Amino acid sequence: MMRLKKGPTAAKKVALQLFPDKELQKYYGFGAAFTESSAWNLATLSKSARRAVLTKLFSPTKGAGFTLTRTPINSSDYSNNHYTYIKEGDKELSTFSLYEDKRGFTGEENDQVRNIELVDSTYDIIPMILEASSIPGADFKIIASPWSPPSWMKTGETAEMTNGSLQLQYYGLWAKYLSKYVSAYAEEGITIWGLTPQNEPLHAQNAQWDSNGFTPEQACVFLRDYLGPQLVKDGHLDLDDLDVGLHVLIYDHNKSTMNDYVAPTYQDPEASKYAWGTAFHWYTNSELKENNWYAKELAKLQKTWPNKGMIHSESSIDIDAADPIGQYWRASTDYAGTFVPFETYAYDIITDLNHGTQGYVEWCSILSNEGKPNPYNNFNSAPVLVNPVTHEVIYTPLYYLLSHFSKFIRPDAHRIGVQAVADVKGVIYTAAKNRDGFIAVVVFNKNEEAYKVSIALEGNTYTTPIAPRAMQTIYLHSK
Repeated sequence: MMRLKKGPTAAKKVALQLFPDKELQKYYGFGAAFTESSAWNLATLSKSARRAVLTKLFSPTKGAGFTLTRTPINSSDYSNNHYTYIKEGDKELSTFSLYEDKRGFTGEENDQVRNIELVDSTYDIIPMILEASSIPGADFKIIASPWSPPSWMKTGETAEMTNGSLQLQYYGLWAKYLSKYVSAYAEEGITIWGLTPQNEPLHAQNAQWDSNGFTPEQACVFLRDYLGPQLVKDGHLDLDDLDVGLHVLIYDHNKSTMNDYVAPTYQDPEASKYAWGTAFHWYTNSELKENNWYAKELAKLQKTWPNKGMIHSESSIDIDAADPIGQYWRASTDYAGTFVPFETYAYDIITDLNHGTQGYVEWCSILSNEGKPNPYNNFNSAPVLVNPVTHEVIYTPLYYLLSHFSKFIRPDAHRIGVQAVADVKGVIYTAAKNRDGFIAVVVFNKNEEAYKVSIALEGNTYTTPIAPRAMQTIYLHSK
């Protein structure tokens, strides 16, 4: 953070004009997800080291101040094995229990966790969320997403809880299940702010981990006739004000195809009335730059459905375990091609924000220094990496990148107008005004040369240098 003195008003290479009275979308937050793998890695640390990590993630004064998070319903690819909250064949949900989210770890879940000492074997997702909530100043919202219903509710699976789709005869039961999850978490002292009916619903055949296919038409029917009415019946959803209580976010898959997917639901008034907004992901990473980070799709979504919210709910990159810090600054690969991770994240976040997005959530908050545990050998990086043997904790460039947004653009801030006198290629920016009047201007310079940045605000001009290949947040106060 920089508090700037008034500087010379001479023209600089990057000149920005702020318009604090031009308020645009409201922000809900920035952060990363609570997963079983994240909890397992924390369980390998001493209690003091564990709390230090959570402080660095959630304290607004001593850390990044994450304010928007996510967690799986049932198991995900970053769980140690498959699980649900009921016994097989329980059509009454009489066995529903959150035991799997709070039972801790045995060390025998899979080969990746075997023979690694746990300091606290009782740790798990729910204890992690509760401990994060206890960090002084912590204030975060949680979006919950299911990866797959129980296998016995589905048809066409290729492996346990993998691919296939929910059978129509179980739509009502699955809706009750999801609503019961929200109630059960509330009983644990955890409020679920958002719910997506299905993570990555376009994975009906090609996923390697827990997944469930929903076509756009099936998703509309499920929300309209089953999930929406159930959430209203159970008191989770207020149709008179969708900003009160649970926020239902539809889609939850790649933003490249989100407009076609959400159309059937938003065009149906009986389905749309339950949906607060759209959640979307960024994959495939290497295709983002050539498609201008899908700015046209974001603009179309905002223009077509201006009364619906927009949340980026997942992003991640494959880890280079030999160079988990340096990999953010050089070419990396995914299954589609190559990209530079730090640059890709910076452009993706700022493009999303400048096109109406109201929050940005990374995938796992904490993983091992090898991107584990993941039983499917799909090893990702994360804001925090823990060596579960040596107990070294690494804060990756992604941690600091996300901090530029989470620490300085707080909940209920609004994006404000900002305009360059002349655009400079390779320099992008966004600005937001917090409730206390402080303005955060986030600037990313991907170029190999330094620039002078001047910011005009209410008759004053403030200047600061920005280094090559750097992200910088300038903090100012409006009258």
